[in-house]
Amino acid sequence: MSTASAPVPQSSQPLERFILVRRVLLSLLAANLAVVAVKLAIGISANSLAIMGGALDSAVDALNNGLGMFLVRIASKAPDEDHPYGHDKFETLGMIAVVAFLFVSCFELLRDAIHHLITGGHPVVASDLQLAVLTLTLGVGGVVAWYEQRRGRELSSQLLIADAAHTRVDAFVMVGIIAGVLLARHGWWWADPVVAIVVALLILRVAWGTLSRAVPVLVDQRALPPRTIQERAEAVSGVRSAYGIRSRGTIPVRYAEVTIAVDRGANVADAHAIADEVEERLKQDLHLREVVVHVEPC
Repeated sequence: MSTASAPVPQSSQPLERFILVRRVLLSLLAANLAVVAVKLAIGISANSLAIMGGALDSAVDALNNGLGMFLVRIASKAPDEDHPYGHDKFETLGMIAVVAFLFVSCFELLRDAIHHLITGGHPVVASDLQLAVLTLTLGVGGVVAWYEQRRGRELSSQLLIADAAHTRVDAFVMVGIIAGVLLARHGWWWADPVVAIVVALLILRVAWGTLSRAVPVLVDQRALPPRTIQERAEAVSGVRSAYGIRSRGTIPVRYAEVTIAVDRGANVADAHAIADEVEERLKQDLHLREVVVHVEPC
């Protein structure tokens, strides 16, 4: 059995990766707090439920950034006695927290919007200047989503990628909010709460997508098709067959276990050399961090 770690790019090392992800989250936190302040001030001044919903959505983004910084720090810790497989799933737990915050936001927004539809309209008094500022936040949101998605892929951070999806929706949501405010200013009072409901539904869609990516990791759904691992292992000289294959995790932290059958006449040193070659082949070809290879004579 062989358990040595495969070499990984420097930026993927747990500690350095944590530092890089933390820097991204810190910059996003500053940007989101600024956007929250702008939307909140305009929403209160203009008496717009839709704009307040946008502020709430951005506030969740800021909260996610702060929580993410804390969880990524834990996830970067090396394996210990209580966590022999490492702490990587704490980052995935952060994705679940993102979903929880999104559901709470949607519930509050839907409740207020439905209440306004039932009880009647309220005046929306957003000025041209306020609408121009909201349009500026739309541009900021688009840049933030692009940057977070790019860095999330570079650093293989599912937390950044999940949050980027939410931020990307925010940009589209702002288009609807601005349109709703314009309609409400011209007497279509129902446009503001209707847009707020649409915002909530879009947030729910993002939450579901995030949840669908996080749950398989937490329940150890297989990371790779067994056939893929089997083919790589059996391509190594000396391996008669490969079976008992298991895998879990997500990039950059994936684990696999495989049993290989070797010639019954092979000595211990030769069998271990074959196992080592299988291990290195799987790590390099399939981007696995750790591979456990069991050897059985046949």
